Amino acid sequence: MSGRGVHLDPDQRRDWLRLIRTENVGPRAFRGLINRFGGAAAALEALPGMARRGGRLIPPRIPTLAEVEAEIAALERIGARLVALGEPEYPALLREIDDAPPLIALRGRIELLSRPAVAIVGSRNASGAGRTMTARIARGLGEAGWLVVSGLARGIDADAHAASLATGTAAVIAGGLDRPYPRENDALHARIVEQGVVLTEMPMGWEPRARDFPRRNRLVSGMSLGVVVVEAAERSGSLITARLAGEQGREVLAVPGSPLDPRAAGTNGLIKQGAALVTGADDVIEVLSSLRGRPPAFRAEEEPDMALDMFEPSDDARSRLLGLLGTTPLPVDDLVSMAGCSAAEAQIVLLELELAGRLERHAGGRVSLLA
Repeated sequence: MSGRGVHLDPDQRRDWLRLIRTENVGPRAFRGLINRFGGAAAALEALPGMARRGGRLIPPRIPTLAEVEAEIAALERIGARLVALGEPEYPALLREIDDAPPLIALRGRIELLSRPAVAIVGSRNASGAGRTMTARIARGLGEAGWLVVSGLARGIDADAHAASLATGTAAVIAGGLDRPYPRENDALHARIVEQGVVLTEMPMGWEPRARDFPRRNRLVSGMSLGVVVVEAAERSGSLITARLAGEQGREVLAVPGSPLDPRAAGTNGLIKQGAALVTGADDVIEVLSSLRGRPPAFRAEEEPDMALDMFEPSDDARSRLLGLLGTTPLPVDDLVSMAGCSAAEAQIVLLELELAGRLERHAGGRVSLLA
């Protein structure tokens, strides 16, 4: 699936939405299906058969046309819309990540997403010093022309948004656009809708679950040149965002804190590991200024060189691949080498297993069977 110059007509947008809302179809499976079949409509037709070959007896549920039309209409009623990967309004840096969402729902001042972005994240139970530092950094970055990105959580996230409302802020949420979380930030959310931009990959009406927040975090880091962590305990969700930023090739920056404050244990640890030390907005700008305006790398897969729908993996290749897979994550390259099959054969078998709900994908291009 190419990320360049995409513009979907209404029928294509509905097909894309049906495909990404289909059971067991995540961003990577979506891309694999589009690459194999050349379009969402053909992929939707082929999907039940692929899931059956992956070992699923009951076909994955595919939303009806009426269901996706209702979702689009609900977005339009609140002044929001869907933007596809590769369309001009889609955040340029977000296109680079391996699991970029094919469609994101946007509400507010969408034009802000064309600005260079930096994320600010941190503790929900923030100290007074941490909140003050957050406001100073966010305000300084906004005044310098940066879009401040965060996750609308209480604490550091909320302070970063509030301090950059006048200059430009983006809130990435884990639920549907009509289900911002937490509810204590409803007033702030309403102000961001008016003055900033809110985005999500989740459908309207979706109540965020615990596992949706790490998914949201990859978007916070993915659309930003760097992530500034202000306060984070040793087991903080902000450290997940920092780890994702590193995996995505983004800069990780951290504000130091007192060794006596457990809320600073994670940030001090990041600095020990090589994160840039931050004491103000100028430090962030100095680190990121050389990256500002760089062209997107488009690291996600492009169109394959061969038409993958012209052949099926051999029975022997399927058997060897399945025999090698287990609950321990294994790099796909190693799997291909040990199975003695082509990369294309492996991609098809893994996609079938994923559609059947039997495969889990991990960081670093590793895969495993679900226990």
